[in-house]
Formats: sequence, C-alpha cells, structure tokens
Amino acid sequence: MYEWFKFFHLAAGIVWLGGMALVILALRPVAIARMAPPERLALMSGVLTRFFAMVWISIALILATGFWMLSMSDMKLAPKGWHAMSGLGLLMCLIFAHIWFAPFRRLKAAVANSDWPAAGKALGQIHPLVLTNFALGWLAVLAVIVWR
Repeated sequence: MYEWFKFFHLAAGIVWLGGMALVILALRPVAIARMAPPERLALMSGVLTRFFAMVWISIALILATGFWMLSMSDMKLAPKGWHAMSGLGLLMCLIFAHIWFAPFRRLKAAVANSDWPAAGKALGQIHPLVLTNFALGWLAVLAVIVWR
C-alpha cells in the first residue's frame, strides 16, 4: 500500500514541477519571442487555466499521500528531509493559492475584456511566483534525497 501512495505522491510532484519547467523554460520564452501581446496573453491564460486545474489535483494528491505516509512513521524518527519537504510543500501550496485567487483571476478577467495592459501586468505578477515555486519544489526534492 505504501508504494502506491509514494507513486501517486511522486507522480503529482512530477506533474507540478514538470509543468512549471515547460511553462518557464519553453512556452513563455517562445510566446514572448513570436507572438503579439493579445495572442500571447490569451494563449498563456488558456494554458495556465488547464495547467492550474492539474496543479489543484496534484496538490490534493500530494497533501493526501504525504500526510498519510508521514502518519505511518514516528515523526520523531522521520528524516529531517521529510520535515523540510513538508514545510516547503505547504509553502508552495500557499503561494499557488495566492496565484490562483489573485493575479490569475485578474489575468483571466483582463483577457476576457481584452484589457491587454492589465493582462500583461497580471501575468507579470504570476511569473516570479511560479519561479519561486519552481525553486522551492527542487529544494524539497533535494531535501528529501540528501537530508536523512
């Protein structure tokens, strides 16, 4: 049973980190280089709408499986990396919730109203938060692997 929970925990983390890598390292730079703001902002809004739905599912799986796996161990004996991963993961969830409920909502509303300056501003607020979550995600992976 534990192996299944670990599989779903890892799969959800891979979806979240992999999606951020795709957006940060591939999609965003190409969209900026090749598309005018209205098309680029509409594309990014559409892509993020789909991706963020996957992130919510990933968060649910990560939290459920992570808490279950932690509950199966003596917290005093759990590796320090597990505790670090838990704290970093919870911080990532809070940052994502902020993205979802603040700048992402503004982005979608601005794109729907063809308010391109407001859409650009909202997307500009999302980017550093996603970069932060990307770095935190890799720190969590590093912590759980290295810090025993």
